[in-house]
Amino acid sequence: MSDKPIDGRMTDDARGGVTVFLIGMRINKFRALRSWWPVSRAMPRMLKELSRDPESGLLGYRLLSGGPRVLYTVQYWESKEKLFAYATAPDKEHHPAWAAFNRRMREGHGDVGFWHETYVVPAGAHESIYVNMPAFGLGKAAGVVPVGRRGERARERLGAA
Repeated sequence: MSDKPIDGRMTDDARGGVTVFLIGMRINKFRALRSWWPVSRAMPRMLKELSRDPESGLLGYRLLSGGPRVLYTVQYWESKEKLFAYATAPDKEHHPAWAAFNRRMREGHGDVGFWHETYVVPAGAHESIYVNMPAFGLGKAAGVVPVGRRGERARERLGAA
């Protein structure tokens, strides 16, 4: 998708439910490069692998920085089942990366921190609006449509009109 703003009011075109997965790391000791550098390199490899496989269930993602110490990713998935399937697949990038990360965590004595949050959002329990924006967030992951197709107000888009 283009990074060019789309004129007017748009909303996401997600059909059904969506799973939102936030995952990140915090560099606690910058000098401990051996602890955090490999961790920071693993996520782009996994996202590349997932992006090449339309059946993976990953709808889209955004890599973000929460300041000089925090790197994280917002991911949009078709379902929690597809997220769990990837996380436990022995033949995918996640499995060796997770094993290496756990080893570094034990050896690093707190050099790097880790967190994740998972939100399972049922159909009809989310809404979005993008005004004069390029496709962004869930809209970039699922596509966008004019607001009128899903309701002019947030209340309508959430099915609470």
